Amino acid sequence: MQPLEILPVRVRLAAILRKSILSGELKNGQELSLTELAEQFNVSRTPVREAFQILEQEGLLKLRMNRGAIVKGIDAKFIQDHFDMRILLEGEAAFRAAERGMDLSLLQQEQSRAEERSRTMEAEEYSKYNQGFHMAIWTAADNQKLYDYLSGLWNGPSIGRSVEPEEHRTKSIQEHGHILRCIAQRQAEEARDAMRAHIQRSKNNILESFRQEDF
Repeated sequence: MQPLEILPVRVRLAAILRKSILSGELKNGQELSLTELAEQFNVSRTPVREAFQILEQEGLLKLRMNRGAIVKGIDAKFIQDHFDMRILLEGEAAFRAAERGMDLSLLQQEQSRAEERSRTMEAEEYSKYNQGFHMAIWTAADNQKLYDYLSGLWNGPSIGRSVEPEEHRTKSIQEHGHILRCIAQRQAEEARDAMRAHIQRSKNNILESFRQEDF
């Protein structure tokens, strides 16, 4: 039984910043300090710099020589494109995981704990559970390129500002349970459809927040 995986530090930092930009928490033109973020996340400057470079390639940041980065503006089309790629690729990962079969023992244990604690789970605990859930399915799809692309698109829980965190968390945990049941029963098409609907809801959350905010 394989333990749930955790993304590398640079990828996790990129995901945190990507989520903040997509949700509007970080605004167009806002400056990000390399040193301050390293201190905030209790890491060295190197993974922060690497996270900045990842996001620069995506068009989300403009790097400043030895100083940090500046947030670049995004529009609804950027958000749509980002989540459409997640819908396509994560749906395919769920299809392949169900088709191939996967060891669900550890994931089902984590799912049971999450369902028991859905209304009391802290944000950090939920974030780790959520990440572990998705990564386990990427791994089970058994395609390294697919895994790498999905790692690069990861933005963590897509709550936005128009949905209460507890509401989003409870609904997501329910959807995860449905996806796992489809995979366990080797229902590949149903698993793909369930994953696509799951990511579509996240897309709607972020787009609604974007339209409510002038950023």
